[in-house]
Amino acid sequence: MTLMVACMAVVGSWAQDSVAVRHTSLDSMQYLSQVVVYAQKPYSEVIPAQVLSGKVLEGLNSHSVADAIRYFSGVQLKDYGGVGGLKTVDVRSMGSNHMGVFYDGIQLGNAQNGQVDLGKFSLDNIDEISLYHGQKSDIFQSAKDFGSAGNLYLRTRRPKFESGKRDNLNVTMRTGSFGLANPSVRWEHKLSRSLSLLANAEYTYATGQYHFRYRKLFSDKTVAWDTTAVRKNGDIRAWRVEGGLFGVVPNGRWMWKLYYYDSEKGIPGAIVNNVWKHAQRQWDRNFFTQANYQQRLTDRYSLMVNAKYARDYLRYLNPDTTLMYVDNEFWQDELYVSTANKYTILPDWDVNLSVDYQWNHLNATLTNFSYPTRHTLLSALATAYTWRRLKVQASGLFTLVNDRHTTRNGAEVLAHHSNTRTKVTPAVFVSYQPWLEHDLNVRAFYKRIFRMPTFNDLYYTDIGNSNLRPEYATQYNVGAQYQLFTEHGALSAVKLTVDGYYNKITDKIIAIPKGSGLYRWTMMNVGTVKIRGVDATVRMSFKLPREILLDANLSYTYQRAQDYSDPTDNQYGGTYKGQIAYIPWHSGSFIGHARWRDLELNYSFIYVGERYQNSSNIPVNHEQPWYTHDISASYVLHMGATRLKAAVEVNNLFNQYYDVIANYPMPGRNFKVTLKFDL
Repeated sequence: MTLMVACMAVVGSWAQDSVAVRHTSLDSMQYLSQVVVYAQKPYSEVIPAQVLSGKVLEGLNSHSVADAIRYFSGVQLKDYGGVGGLKTVDVRSMGSNHMGVFYDGIQLGNAQNGQVDLGKFSLDNIDEISLYHGQKSDIFQSAKDFGSAGNLYLRTRRPKFESGKRDNLNVTMRTGSFGLANPSVRWEHKLSRSLSLLANAEYTYATGQYHFRYRKLFSDKTVAWDTTAVRKNGDIRAWRVEGGLFGVVPNGRWMWKLYYYDSEKGIPGAIVNNVWKHAQRQWDRNFFTQANYQQRLTDRYSLMVNAKYARDYLRYLNPDTTLMYVDNEFWQDELYVSTANKYTILPDWDVNLSVDYQWNHLNATLTNFSYPTRHTLLSALATAYTWRRLKVQASGLFTLVNDRHTTRNGAEVLAHHSNTRTKVTPAVFVSYQPWLEHDLNVRAFYKRIFRMPTFNDLYYTDIGNSNLRPEYATQYNVGAQYQLFTEHGALSAVKLTVDGYYNKITDKIIAIPKGSGLYRWTMMNVGTVKIRGVDATVRMSFKLPREILLDANLSYTYQRAQDYSDPTDNQYGGTYKGQIAYIPWHSGSFIGHARWRDLELNYSFIYVGERYQNSSNIPVNHEQPWYTHDISASYVLHMGATRLKAAVEVNNLFNQYYDVIANYPMPGRNFKVTLKFDL
């Protein structure tokens, strides 16, 4: 019994929840009705992820996934403003299209433009967000997981039941600034010992109207104008419905999910040429169903199977005839199947073979559209080996892509085209622990990967270029991680990480003017970008008297991301060796979380340093740094079997006016009130 109490004290040092234990005599048998231990998972990954989960994720004052991942190091978020504004992520300056986004282990795709709008994904049903540079340190995964320069994993909630319970019900209501009304409901039902059901629905409404200050300076720093206005046409109405079945089989588990998102929103547009209001609208309907099955069939062999079907609809309307009347509709279909096969050769040596097939098709109402279809075959062979304190992983990814497109003029078929590309790309990851008695790990990785041009890059009417080559990314990373757990003093745990990296993007796909018309562009492979950077994070946990728990997370990023596309463009105003658009030299964040019994306080801070609107680093393109402070407080009230949580949030506490993207002003100070009922 003494040994058990000692072990519990050690592993509980990293606990997010703690229980005060009254020291009593152990000369008789002691009975504990239930013991739940929260502890840091032992270090096992070659390249660990950045993770937001649990209380930290819940206390971030974030409405969507996009808002939450701003706190990761090395991440730049492109946010066009408003509750429903487009939000995409760029990791280590390699571009949004080099980032894979996975929802419960299966990638979210967009063959049309390669962009995954993270603003569509609410945190209401998200349990954990993790970010991996290079790829996830687990060879037992689909070939898709090996196919990006970095991966973002969104893990949704799984049903969990206390002893004797068969149902869990959560009802949440949020309201606040911008006319926000955001109710949601989540129901979990235990059908049997091995089968459970989850259903979740959410509605979001907001007017999107907020005051902003618009200030512009001439090159000599004199004020061009300084005014305050109201942001218009940022309204949104959106439904999200999600359901799933979760099953357990001997030595394995399976999951089936259904997802539907339906929204109509205004597009506020850029404030240029003294135009303050826009009328563009966008409609989205996104549906997918997916399934995952994994099982250890023998002591040496494990199998995983993934399958998915998705259909996306997009309508974009620009009724402004003074520019160009546009009313376009797009339909995307995707079919995906994958199998992963892991075999243990020796206790410390595993190999995995993954094979994926994906089919994509795009239909549109554009004139002379190409109606493309893409067949993608991926095969990854990976191995992982551990020798004492050395861990090594290596993989090779074979990719075959076949594009077929047909150009029509009305009902007449003008031409059929087919193009096939094959590529093999490698990756190597190494981690070493120099001293057994110290939890210090040094790591390094090399990876070469590419991304295919999107359907818009290749086939968009009068813009696409069907001769585009893939865009390559080469990554080098060296870093270290140190963890310390202690029972002495207030500090109970500390975790430090630092990584230096060099990335090179070649054959970068960019848009260049075509002829003299401002609305005529074409896509070309003419870009080269070199990125040198450092990411650093610090995480600390404290245990103070009177049951007070504190957590602090600090992240910092330095990046020098330069455009090496055209060495001749090196005169004043040129782009050669210029810092690429919207990449700051310095950025960082801080998250503080305090808990005392059922009361929680959260504080978060984000800083983005100076940057430029494009690679021409001249004063007229300069963007000032911006930062925001957010605070929140919550309290949990227990009323029998019912748990009520009330939270109040204040975002952008000091009412700073700023743009993430030039001419797209962000909201000032805003508020939110949340009530959650758990039954």
